[in-house]
Amino acid sequence: MNDQNQDERTRIREAMDRLLSGKATASNGSFTAAALAAEAGVHRMALYKRHADLRNEFDERVRTETHQVPETEKQLRATVTKLKKTIANQRAELEELRQLVTNLTLASAVLTQRSDTPSEPAPVPLPDNVIPFRPPSP
Repeated sequence: MNDQNQDERTRIREAMDRLLSGKATASNGSFTAAALAAEAGVHRMALYKRHADLRNEFDERVRTETHQVPETEKQLRATVTKLKKTIANQRAELEELRQLVTNLTLASAVLTQRSDTPSEPAPVPLPDNVIPFRPPSP
């Protein structure tokens, strides 16, 4: 490991200690990776790319030492909750649409059957000894 990386790692560890003790000097003092990078004086992407192990260590220390959930985990949990709600809504809508398709299919079958049969019933032939009151309509 070169001297620049080692220097960054040292600054990040010192920044961790300052943030966790509530003595932030260069950041807003929140328990986020951005605040850690600002406190250490390193670019945030350097923290994510070159020093991912230190970022994970910071999250773990936040969880154990402050008994708080890291901000990234809070955001992920909120996203998961939102997505679960969306999935539940979509499942309900899908079930409603399936029911609607079934009802429309049944209605179509009934209408098709009605159009195949005459609208008036066929006249019933009368025996020869019966005289109707009215003549049958044409």
